Amino acid sequence: MAITKTYLAEALYMDVGLNKCEANEFVDAFFNTIKDILVDGNDVKLSGFGNFELRDKKGRPGRNPKTLEEIAISPRRIVAFKPGQKIRDTIETYAGSRTQ
Repeated sequence: MAITKTYLAEALYMDVGLNKCEANEFVDAFFNTIKDILVDGNDVKLSGFGNFELRDKKGRPGRNPKTLEEIAISPRRIVAFKPGQKIRDTIETYAGSRTQ
């Protein structure tokens, strides 16, 4: 199941007691703040959860898989998520309990 912004807003509505409009505004503001920080060139560190880090990728040769034509892939900046130790441990424990 993929979690959406609507799902998060609904969870805030049910669990925290915000009204639906406030919950939607909160979720939108949260993600807009993260986006704005990244656009400004800064990393986002969420203690106990993980980090959104900007990484620069070098240009490299590539190939169109359909035509096999060689193309140049230009340098770019990407956002990568690195989960924190707490969330990695939780997922590892949960994944281990599912395989038994």
